[in-house]
Amino acid sequence: MAIDFTLSTDQKDLQLAARDFAENVLAPVVREADREPDALKAFQLTKPAYIEAYRRGLAFGMLPKEYGGGGVTNIELILAAEEICAVDPGFACTLLVNGLALLPVWYWGSEEQKRRVMGAATSDSSGEWIAGYAASEPPGTPGGTANFDSPAPHPAGIGVTARRDGDSYVLNGRKYWPCNVGGWDGQGANINLVVVRTDPSKGGTEGLSAILVERGAPGVTYNIIDSFGHRLTPNSEIIFEDARIPAENLVEGTYGNGDLLINRNFAWSGPVAGIAAVGVARAAYEAALSWSKTYTAGASHPMIHFQNVGYVLGDVAAKIEACRYFCWKAAHYIDQHGYHGELIGAMNKVFCTELLFDSVYKCMQVVGVNSADKKHMFEKYLREAAIFPIYDGGNFGMQRRRVHGVLASPTFNPRALMDNEFVHFVKDMEMVDTVQRIGGDHLAPA
Repeated sequence: MAIDFTLSTDQKDLQLAARDFAENVLAPVVREADREPDALKAFQLTKPAYIEAYRRGLAFGMLPKEYGGGGVTNIELILAAEEICAVDPGFACTLLVNGLALLPVWYWGSEEQKRRVMGAATSDSSGEWIAGYAASEPPGTPGGTANFDSPAPHPAGIGVTARRDGDSYVLNGRKYWPCNVGGWDGQGANINLVVVRTDPSKGGTEGLSAILVERGAPGVTYNIIDSFGHRLTPNSEIIFEDARIPAENLVEGTYGNGDLLINRNFAWSGPVAGIAAVGVARAAYEAALSWSKTYTAGASHPMIHFQNVGYVLGDVAAKIEACRYFCWKAAHYIDQHGYHGELIGAMNKVFCTELLFDSVYKCMQVVGVNSADKKHMFEKYLREAAIFPIYDGGNFGMQRRRVHGVLASPTFNPRALMDNEFVHFVKDMEMVDTVQRIGGDHLAPA
């Protein structure tokens, strides 16, 4: 039978191995780290767990075996991710960003870059090697990441510029929010993949590229951001001031195609973000169910026997199951279509993260005011769930625009996903929401 939701023996082993890591290695450090007021110190408290994750093949399992990675499929990746996210999605995000930084090197890099960068990532004897992905920038007018694919030239959209000067690119500008980029000490990850504007005279669908910035590059500084959720993954500001980066570090296949890199990356991470929401909602649901089976609220029997409690938790359980299998479908689709899933990845991320944010709050309503007591985990679940719809290409703009762009295409087949048909994502689909019509055919930046 072609459709079978039973995990294979290898898949089940991977799932249980990830659960063992999450519950026995990661969980003991999460509460202390999450409560640490200093954002960098909070992240550093997870370093022993990260080293163990590296040792177990979890840190770079998404990379191909040819370059030292684990070679896991996307289905296998999200099986492991759910278990880790149920304990802490911030830590899981740290692992995910390794993929966001290095998979584009696999897709578009030279053979030398693949062996040099991915080889270093997967052969570190210390287990501390970490990579960052830098696309996001500070909000502004007319700049900012949300309309990265605007057809208007600089300064609209991506604002970090990379000017070719001899055998170097000179970078100037700021990134804001990218994960992992500051590394363990706030002085830089081992390597960062940075989306830059290599041609300021062209718009976001022509002038963007990606370049590898190594730790210690002169003219690059980092400032840690203190966020209310996902505190165990490090978000940073990067400042480039005449930073000279070797021209050979430009990922050749991304030249003029940095926009496609952003869309492909967020497609790949869509089901990972979706399964992260599943993991957090699962943790909240299991905690609320356990509470309702022991707490009486002053009645003669536990709350679970009250009609509304059972109905609410039943609805939450159904939503978790539905989202889990949608994530499996999206990951399977990406596996089958050359790591492309620009449509289904965005749909999956939006649907799961928004539906399950409400589910976490429903679990808190079941528990009542006691869920606000920090001795329980519900306040953390709520903080984590609130991050999902606004990170990883926020749902309001970047994620929904990708869906809109595909649907608006005259060539789109509305049954494509049902029929497992490849949906080819092209540049014309990107700018559907980044321009407004002034009158006639004249366009202006939105």
